[in-house]
Amino acid sequence: MTQAFFTGFITLMSLILAVGAQNVFILRQGILRQHVLPLCLFAAASDALLIWTGVVGFAVVAQLAPGIAHLMTWGGALFLGAYGALRFRAAYLGDYRLELGEGRQSLKKTLITLAGFTFLNPHVYLDTIGLIGAVSAQYDADSLRYAYATGASLGSLVFFCTLGFGARLLAPIMGSSKAWRVLDILIGLTMWAIAAVLLSS
Repeated sequence: MTQAFFTGFITLMSLILAVGAQNVFILRQGILRQHVLPLCLFAAASDALLIWTGVVGFAVVAQLAPGIAHLMTWGGALFLGAYGALRFRAAYLGDYRLELGEGRQSLKKTLITLAGFTFLNPHVYLDTIGLIGAVSAQYDADSLRYAYATGASLGSLVFFCTLGFGARLLAPIMGSSKAWRVLDILIGLTMWAIAAVLLSS
């Protein structure tokens, strides 16, 4: 059971370490030190929901309704493209009063944005439901599959908390509008690159 737990933990870590829209958004909020704990918990809980869905055998949904994958791909690309455009617009306008401490985005709006990055990204379903669910098929006993899913879920929580709370180490170099402009340009490019990969796949 311990082996299954750590297999789940390591499998999740190997998948989630890749730069993704969700990770970049939490990194940005971590630098801002805004709603970090709720965002990390939401991201980890969302992953856990999808991980357990895959492990208990509902990965066949994609086979029963193949059109869902195509729809999610276009929806996700559109969402990423729009958010990337917003970051480019922010860099162009250069108004960083919010980022420099003169304002605060609401928790509700921030969670809605994170939900978009989480559930409109087809790769999330591929990684959590598809790949993690497939790896769990090697275990015959339910107890082993559940230990595997628990390890993967814990891996997600550890990763997002490390990313969100560790991002504040970058805060000292983010004290100017110029630094935020550069970050927004990089985020915009990342979002558009991910959208392009979605459409090309």
